[in-house]
Amino acid sequence: MIAAHGATASFHRSGGFTLIELVAVIVLIGIALSVVSLSFSKSMNSAKVQAATRDLVAALRYTRGQAIVTGKQAALDLDIQSDTYQAPGRPIVKLPKDMRMVLLTADSEQTSATSGRIRFFPDGASTGGHISVRLGEREWRINVSWLTGAVTREEKQR
Repeated sequence: MIAAHGATASFHRSGGFTLIELVAVIVLIGIALSVVSLSFSKSMNSAKVQAATRDLVAALRYTRGQAIVTGKQAALDLDIQSDTYQAPGRPIVKLPKDMRMVLLTADSEQTSATSGRIRFFPDGASTGGHISVRLGEREWRINVSWLTGAVTREEKQR
């Protein structure tokens, strides 16, 4: 375009963003959100396993307490196939979806190929063993001492 006095007019760029700049920003936001959501889902899995193992530890300690208070043997029953457990006088508890249990206990306490129990005695001792609770790559192990009946929980490193 030529101005009235023979000089060329300059074009002024408006203060907006180009399409490429907008697309780049949207892509970066998408990447950031996917990283955050992946981290959040891992945290949720970890929280689920921790909550489930805390509940199982509480059920074992309750069972031990019942044996001591009543002066009679008490057992926590576990069904590995259906991923459930039951403390004396309490309802059956099922682990959250996709969680799995593995039980290691005395031969005398295995009631079938897929179920067993951990028994506590009036003096607080137990038949001992451990229960592993797994969700994906996360694993927590609950140990029951045969001598003292003490129940502990630890995260297994894979």
